[in-house]
This record gives sequence, structure tokens and C-alpha cells, in this order.
Amino acid sequence: MMARKERIVGVDLGTTKIAAIVAEVEDEDLKIVGVGSTPSNGLKRGVIVNLEKAIESIEKAVDEASRMAGVKVDSCYAGISGSHIESINAHAMIATARTGGVVTKRDIERVIEQAKAIALPMDREIIHAIPIEYVVDNEKGIKDPVGMSGVKLEAEVHIVTAAITSAQNIYTALERAGLRVKDLVLQPLASSYSVLQPDEIDLGVCLLDIGGGTTDLAIFYDGAIRYSEVIPLGGEYITNDIAIGLRTPYKQAEETKRKYASISLSPEEGKEEIKVPGIGGREDREITKELLASIVTPRAEEILMITNKAIKRSGFFDILAAGVVITGGTARLRGIDTLAEDIFHLPVKIGIPKQIAGLTDIVQDPIYATGVGLILYGFEKKNQILIRRGKGVGVFDALKKRFEDWFAKYF
Repeated sequence: MMARKERIVGVDLGTTKIAAIVAEVEDEDLKIVGVGSTPSNGLKRGVIVNLEKAIESIEKAVDEASRMAGVKVDSCYAGISGSHIESINAHAMIATARTGGVVTKRDIERVIEQAKAIALPMDREIIHAIPIEYVVDNEKGIKDPVGMSGVKLEAEVHIVTAAITSAQNIYTALERAGLRVKDLVLQPLASSYSVLQPDEIDLGVCLLDIGGGTTDLAIFYDGAIRYSEVIPLGGEYITNDIAIGLRTPYKQAEETKRKYASISLSPEEGKEEIKVPGIGGREDREITKELLASIVTPRAEEILMITNKAIKRSGFFDILAAGVVITGGTARLRGIDTLAEDIFHLPVKIGIPKQIAGLTDIVQDPIYATGVGLILYGFEKKNQILIRRGKGVGVFDALKKRFEDWFAKYF
């Protein structure tokens, strides 16, 4: 008898593109079977600003992925970003409930609920409450205290909040596109599942997901997320500079950036000429790659310098032994890793989704980091490693174990 195949769908709602990924689970093996991507309409800086256009874009991406997979899908995990996202690390303490002082799963739930009892404006909601570490009777650094003896349980919890209206618009758009939303997932958290390795999460790493409208930042250390922030700057600003500087339509500016833009050029490459379409039917122009680089580089520097200030402001700069991992569409910009190293004074690499079977030739690209990460996030939830939103126990320990299993299997 054949095992029943379960499906997991991830939808990445980006400013410049909507990506939908369909995966199948059979005998605990995960395989990507469908990928759809379409230009994003109706979103600005990660937030839906035109509901009808957003729904249309979602439907196109999901339909493409569904047709490729040969299945109909009706639920998904969706990414959320935007400057409305805020985070804080909260502390909570409770007395253990059981006589004899043994920590139970119920105690874990209680202490996390206590941590979530922060004062929030009426227009905001909690989308994640992720344990960083537990303390049992003043013994610090505990990742999973269940079964330990103790009468006092404390927790440090990373709380992520979002504007209720922005989150609700995502739910509405996806539901009207025919998809029930299983969970909203902070985009850099999702991307971490697909591009970070266990030793990076342990040693200390900053993940930068530089998309079209935002740069999503997340810092991990000792197996847990410690800090997250969304910066309202991204690759669309580079595209806009190209459009203005070269007097070319925005669509052609995006294509020029994707095909030819580079920060690192040899003298010979800099002299090479490319054709740029004119505006309003005007004649095409020949420009050098050096001129294109002179437009692209200052904006890339600005994005990275603002991000560098954010990392230092977080208070975790000095623990980033594994440096910085850059992913997202702007990670495709040739030379951005070298430029980032010069600005951050840290080792930098480009994060590419990996450790997943199926359509690897398509998804092994930084633009699919969030989409693949949403699939992996859903896979973890399926295995009850994430019990319910905001009440996960040992999320990154579980992620580390899963990655180690995959490395052993495929390498």
C-alpha cells in the first residue's frame, strides 16, 4: 500500500515578486514538486497596498506552482515583512505546577504565555513568541527543561509583533485566492530555515534577506534567534536609481540590473557596452558597465551601511563569529558580498537554499530563500516540533537536529 502524500505550500509575498512553492511529504522525505513566480503587484515595502492586484498576483503564482506539481492546493504558510514589524526580548517567571518541582510541558506553555503578556497597542498583535533560553532555579542556558527538577522556571522569549491590519490583509488576500493560512512567518525567520547551517546558528550569525522593498535582519546565537528588524530599504531603490540615471523605463531598469549590474568589475569588463532602452519610444542608448556600476554601488553601500548601524544598535555585533549571510533577490548582485565585508568587517557569504530534494535546479537561488524556508518551517510543524504558534519548544535545537540529519543523509 502506497504511503499517503501530504503537501506543504509556502507563499513568499515580496515587493517585487510573489513566489509559491509546493512540496510533498512521503515517508518523512520532503520533495519540492512545484514552483511558481510572478511579478508582484499591489505590495509596497512588504505591505499590501492594493488588495485586488495582490490577489491577482498570488493567484498567478499559486496556479503556476499547482500546475507544475499536478495538484490543487488549498492551504499555505505565508511570509510577513514590512516596517510595521517590531520585536522585543521578554522575560517571564513562574512557579512549577507539579508537586515535587518537576518541569512539565504545561509549565513551558505557562511561562511563554506569561512572557507574551506585554503591553501592546490595540492595533498590534503577536505573530511569534520564540524561546531563547530557560532558567530553572537560577541555572541558566537551558534549552529544554522538561523533566528537570526545580520549583522556579524562567524564560527569555523573542517576541515579534505586527500591525493587525497588515497581517489581516495578508490573510484576506490569500483566503480570497483560495488558500487557508496555516501560519504567518516572519520572513527572515523563514529564510533562516533554508540558508543557515547549525554551526552558524550556534556560533553567532546575522542573516540579511535583502528583497525588493525591505532588508530583513535576524541575529542568531547559541541556537536561538536573538534579534530581528525590518529596514524599509531594498533592491527596488537600486532599480529606481538605474531608471532615473539611465533614463530608461522601470521594467527595463530591473532587467538591466538583473542581467548586467555588478559592484566588482575588472577594467576590461567596465569598458564593455550594453544597450539600454529609451523612455517613451526614444532611441536605445549604449552605456558602459562601468557607468552602470557607478549608479548601483552607492545605493548598495547605503543599504549595507544602514544595516550595519542596525546590527551594532542591536547589541549583538560582537557575537557574530560566523559573520553575515546575505540572501534574497539583491544577493544576486555581483560583488555585494565583498562590499559587505568591507563595510561590516565580518566574513560574508551568499545564502542559497539547500538540503531539499526535488526541483533543486530552480530553487537553489537566493530569491527563493523565504519560499523554501516556509516549506521547511511547515515540515517542522508537521512533525510537531513547533507545537503551535508562539509555543514552540526548542525551535532551533530541533532545526539543528533536522539539518544534521539531512547532512548525514545527503553528504
